[in-house]
This record gives sequence, C-alpha cells and structure tokens, in this order.
Amino acid sequence: MIFEIFARQVIGDLPIRAKTRATYLSMVNCHVTPLLGKMSIDTITRSDIQGSLRGLPPQTAAMTLAVIKSVYREAQARGVVETSPAHGISGPKIMVSPRKFLTWEEVKYGDFGQYTDCIRFFALHGLRWSEALALSHEDIRDGRIYVSKSVHGQTKSKAGIRTVPLMCELPQFPTSPKTLRKVLKPYGVTIHSLRHSYAYLLKQQGVHVTTAQRLLGHSDPRITMGIYTQVLDNEIDEAGSILAKAI
Repeated sequence: MIFEIFARQVIGDLPIRAKTRATYLSMVNCHVTPLLGKMSIDTITRSDIQGSLRGLPPQTAAMTLAVIKSVYREAQARGVVETSPAHGISGPKIMVSPRKFLTWEEVKYGDFGQYTDCIRFFALHGLRWSEALALSHEDIRDGRIYVSKSVHGQTKSKAGIRTVPLMCELPQFPTSPKTLRKVLKPYGVTIHSLRHSYAYLLKQQGVHVTTAQRLLGHSDPRITMGIYTQVLDNEIDEAGSILAKAI
C-alpha cells in the first residue's frame, strides 16, 4: 500500500472536523508526500520519517509528525503494518512565548472605529471567531449566550458547547475576519487574543479557573491555567505593595 494513498484514505475516514481534516491533508501534501508519498507504507523507516521532518519549523514539524503517527495507528489497527516506525520519535521542542493581549481597560477605552462593538463583544464573551459568526438571536435568551455551533458546523470540541453570561448586545459582525485583524494589528494582537482578554478579566474578578475553563470552552484545563498564570508587570508591582503592607 502506497503511503500517500493510504494516508488520504485514513484522513478521510477519521472522525474529525472539516477544518482539521484540511489541515491534515495540507501536512501530507506539503511535507510528507515529497519524500514518503510514493513509498510503500510497510517499508518506511524511522530514519525516513525523521528525514521528512528535517528543516521544518518546530510547530510544522510537530504537526506533521502527529499526522504521520495518526496514519500509522490506523495502519496497525487495520493490520496493514505490525509496528509503527513513527513510534518513539519525539517532536521538536516548541518554545512558546507569552501571548500579548489587551486588558479590558485597553479594550474599553480603545477606539476601533466602526468595529469597536465587535471587539468589545469578543473581549466580554471569549467566543472564537467561528462561534461568534454562527450566532443568531435565537441563541441569546435569559441573559445568556448559548454556544452550540460554529461556521464549520460543530464547535471545536464537545467542551465548546456551553453558555456564557450576556454582557452586551450582539453586534453585526463583518463577513470576513480580515477587517478585524486589520484593526487589531496596530495593537499587536489578533481576534484570538481577545479570548485571552476575557480570561484575564475573569481572573481579575476572582472567577475560579475551572469555571473559566467552562466559559472558554477549553477541553484541557491546562490551556486555561496557561492563561491564568500569565502575570502583567502591574501585578508584580501590586504584589510588592501587598507584601510591603504585610511586613
């Protein structure tokens, strides 16, 4: 069985979202097929796989390796191969720098032109772009927003199905995220950064991290903790003031 043919078949069968499927196929087309695509799946070696990852940016290499491992897991399950040559290969170490985000005060007093209401909505509700664009007025009732879908169909995960308190009116969103990206670019942030703004606002108000996890629709609590443990410079100064009073 040729690797490229089998990989496309497997990815087509996996129970994943259309967007994730497209990403997997892109990894295969761009980074796997050039070296491994025409090889028989049962002749590919550990060295071959490592060679296909060589020179790729860390994040891309990690994603490519994850796709290869998924293909070989299915190959084992279907009896195509006995062992996976990808087993035990470690992905590159990815250095993640703290993401920049706007505090609520910066959003509240910022001037984002005709998109001010949209940007404040994201900062006050923590929705993903795809979730916000799929909202209708029927999803808003009893002072809550009921998130159950995205423009891609399903939410990113089961945890994405949730309710959040309604903090302002539902604005009219542009049909493309490009306009909001352009407005936010001078601030050095993205639309997704506004989810961090929401998380940080929850943290400031003393909302417990497990509650924040549900409000943000995170399936993994470590993602929420990663945001909650971010510390701004003013918090360090405040900690110093608190300790000074204590001693």
